[in-house]
Amino acid sequence: MTTEETENLLIDSNEYLKSGIHIGTKFRTKYMANFIYKTRPDGLSVLNLKSIDERIRIAANLLGNYAPEEILIVSRRENGWKALKALHKLTGINVITGRYPPGILTNIQLETFTEPKIVMVCDPWPDKNAVEDAVKVGIPVIALCDTNNQANKIDLVVPCNNKGKKSVGLMFYLLAREYMRKRSMLKGEEEMAAKLDDFIEE
Repeated sequence: MTTEETENLLIDSNEYLKSGIHIGTKFRTKYMANFIYKTRPDGLSVLNLKSIDERIRIAANLLGNYAPEEILIVSRRENGWKALKALHKLTGINVITGRYPPGILTNIQLETFTEPKIVMVCDPWPDKNAVEDAVKVGIPVIALCDTNNQANKIDLVVPCNNKGKKSVGLMFYLLAREYMRKRSMLKGEEEMAAKLDDFIEE
């Protein structure tokens, strides 16, 4: 990346690199090939940092069109729980950590029935029930996708290491910050009340 490109990132490129947000898996799907920058000698695919940054911006801008109660973010995998709880506290966006309760988007008889206008998942594989339900009711899906993810039911792919706790924490930290800026919850250069560490599992 050129100096100019690194200066225009949402966060210092060293923070990105330190979190391992760009380190994929040894398996790559055709859906994710465009986001892969290279394959390391150990066989791990490396995602393009510029693509990651661009997609975080697009996701934050898209989410910024919705009020917090119109958004649902789901993470079956534990690495995303702390980050989502921090994001919920700051933004008011609805989150589900752990097992996704079947039917909450599709069964109006349920007390827990909810009607978000957009759904985001931490990983389309463990969170596939949420993706399926969103597709059934016709609402867009944003997904954090690693190099091994299928993306055929996803409306917006955000490429990243969606398994590492530092990577997932950084991802939701940036999304929360950019969402709050877009919704004018933060004034100008005002910083969020939470730090990056508040988003990362111990």
